[in-house]
Amino acid sequence: MTTRGDTLHAPDALQGTGPGQPPARLPLVVYVLALGTFLMGTTEFVVAGLLPEIASDVQVSVAQAGLLITVFAVGMIVGAPLMAMLTLRLPRRLTLILALGVFAAGHVIVAVGSSFSLLLAARFLTALATGAFWAVANVVAARAAGPASSSRALGVVGAGAMLANVVGVPLGAFAGQVMGWRGPFWALAALGAAAMVLIARHVPHDEASHTAVSIRSELSAVRSGRMWLVLAACATTTGGVLSTYSYISPLLTDRTGLASGLVPLVLVGFGVGALAGFLVGGRLGDHRPHATTIAAAATTTILLLALCLLSRSAAPTIVLVALLGLFGLGANPVLISLGVRFAGRAPTLGSALTVSAFNLGTAVGSWTAGLALESPLQATGPAAVGTAIAALTLIPTIAIALTQRRRSAVVMESQGPDTSTL
Repeated sequence: MTTRGDTLHAPDALQGTGPGQPPARLPLVVYVLALGTFLMGTTEFVVAGLLPEIASDVQVSVAQAGLLITVFAVGMIVGAPLMAMLTLRLPRRLTLILALGVFAAGHVIVAVGSSFSLLLAARFLTALATGAFWAVANVVAARAAGPASSSRALGVVGAGAMLANVVGVPLGAFAGQVMGWRGPFWALAALGAAAMVLIARHVPHDEASHTAVSIRSELSAVRSGRMWLVLAACATTTGGVLSTYSYISPLLTDRTGLASGLVPLVLVGFGVGALAGFLVGGRLGDHRPHATTIAAAATTTILLLALCLLSRSAAPTIVLVALLGLFGLGANPVLISLGVRFAGRAPTLGSALTVSAFNLGTAVGSWTAGLALESPLQATGPAAVGTAIAALTLIPTIAIALTQRRRSAVVMESQGPDTSTL
């Protein structure tokens, strides 16, 4: 049993056969946590496919109904670090169970609510629970897998959210058309309650030692320069990709000339690419974290620039969108792993801050892309904005790599010439 400030480690049974070797397979709890992030990812984006029905039912405009998405993003930005601090002295297992309980309750409120203000409040509450779950789930997964496989484990946990874009969101939107927009929220509430049982069964107890944790020790994470570099990379990598993705429909229909009915199929291609990117990026990140983050940022910048230049041709555009999902979000599990590591004695707050940074990048990038859409660049404006933001990711990722190289050189010098291995 450890406090939230302890160094992450895994039980001996999960370790590989030698130093630094990953275990043959990830523990079951990682996949249970991925189920939780699947639910979280589904609820974050399913509203986009139900906006007209919600707006008609609660008697607001579609633009006003879109605030249900905005308020969720704000709740995630604020909620992840806030809830990490408020639940500091609670066992992680209990925090995950309570977060899922609030998640389920928030969906019940939305499913029965008739006031738009009540729906907004429930969405904000759900976002707070989502931020708390995601931050703690990252730490639990990294600890269960051990240092040698932490990026791989975080890739699986994050892949749950990516799978939501491929399966959960389309199914939710379809169900909303068939049974009414409240149906998917009832289903998510029921699934959230079922996930509580799985978390209670598979996440190990860690109650006893949390009383020793102080807020001051958690706040030590914000004094790490490397931590701030990671947060900058988190914001720019998602900001670059999702500023483009948020307005991909106008690009595909107005500039590429695709029929609107084909747009969902292109988005599925992006979702499949993002799912694969999380899994592959997480695995590569365990061995070469800095090379992975730099290569992903550089490739994403090139893909977005190519999208600006080639978007009048359908075939290249469809391929580029799928590749954007693969490379654009592939560095995320590595960045989360680095955030947890660089936070030192405050891994939960470090994880929470990366969640906030991802959402902040998405919010700012999408807002800027919306302005670019109305500029003379028109449909290519968001992709141009995304290219510039993605290129900025190279600055913090290269700085992190150089900082780590200098620190490694200092360690090698201090150990002397007779040291055979680090």
